[in-house]
Amino acid sequence: MAQRFLARISGKTKQMEAKAASAGAGDAGKIPALGPDGKLDMSMMPAGIGADTQIIPASEALSAGNFVNIWSDAGAAKVRLADNSNGRPADGYVLDAVSSAADATVYPLDGTNSELTGLAPGAEYWLGTAGGVTNTPLDETDAGNANKISQYLGKAKSATELITVDDGYVVL
Repeated sequence: MAQRFLARISGKTKQMEAKAASAGAGDAGKIPALGPDGKLDMSMMPAGIGADTQIIPASEALSAGNFVNIWSDAGAAKVRLADNSNGRPADGYVLDAVSSAADATVYPLDGTNSELTGLAPGAEYWLGTAGGVTNTPLDETDAGNANKISQYLGKAKSATELITVDDGYVVL
């Protein structure tokens, strides 16, 4: 519930509620309220300000925090789970669960994935399997890792946050 304030309307004092989202020009001059996440709604931000995201259909179900691979499905971009074992490097991550065929909001690497669990603060992480991460890099001298992807993803800020980097990847 947004905070309320008193306003004079038509000569009378009326209690009003701050706006949590904007419907456009009709809301000009109104007092904004923070949303349930403690942030301003993106509808209140000017063009060009906000999260650098792409909306891409998912070709499989994704869980919040999954790292994803962008691929071409008959010329149309789609996202699927990134996986170091099958040639699917991480191109970004999702912060919300998405059903197969639904639109996914994909955040690029070089941001903070805040939907992970079990991370050790200060530890480094690499791409794992099925959209996950591992704190153990692949051994490039192990013949069993041939054709797998070694991709450094970043360092944990907390048990749930990974500060990601976009350093590319190597096929072993």
